[in-house]
Amino acid sequence: MIPESLKTELQARIAAAITPREAAVDVMKELQRHYGWLTDEAVGEAAELLGLTSLQVEELATFYEMIYRRPVGKRVIHVCDSISCWAVGGETMLAHLARRLGVEPGETTGDGIFTLLPCCCLGNCGEGPTMMVGDTLYGRLTLESIDEILARERAVIS
Repeated sequence: MIPESLKTELQARIAAAITPREAAVDVMKELQRHYGWLTDEAVGEAAELLGLTSLQVEELATFYEMIYRRPVGKRVIHVCDSISCWAVGGETMLAHLARRLGVEPGETTGDGIFTLLPCCCLGNCGEGPTMMVGDTLYGRLTLESIDEILARERAVIS
């Protein structure tokens, strides 16, 4: 169950939107931040807040890559697999991350810290290959820079 303060904040955001549906992604992201992922309970809470059905919220949730309908690690790593990043080594970076983390794309490390997910585009095409860890975007990746980023992220979480 969401805290009353979060519920009040979300209600204010919904009221400020032209239509409740306009605020749906924002509401889902905040509930995801609260729970760690968009649980079935959170889908129901979002539906109630937005005046939508749970099915309508579910449809929206499954459309957006950065809404997670299953548990994820403390840090989600999105690796761009668009043609722009692929052409400059994105596939090599994804394979390197999978080896370093000991997971396949779509999986979470055993310690629950990282989830590795390929994604369509991160909108950083001129700086490829690109990945995003949490909300931080990294471009012009190299094998070395990936190792440094992983070490920094692990240090922050530990």
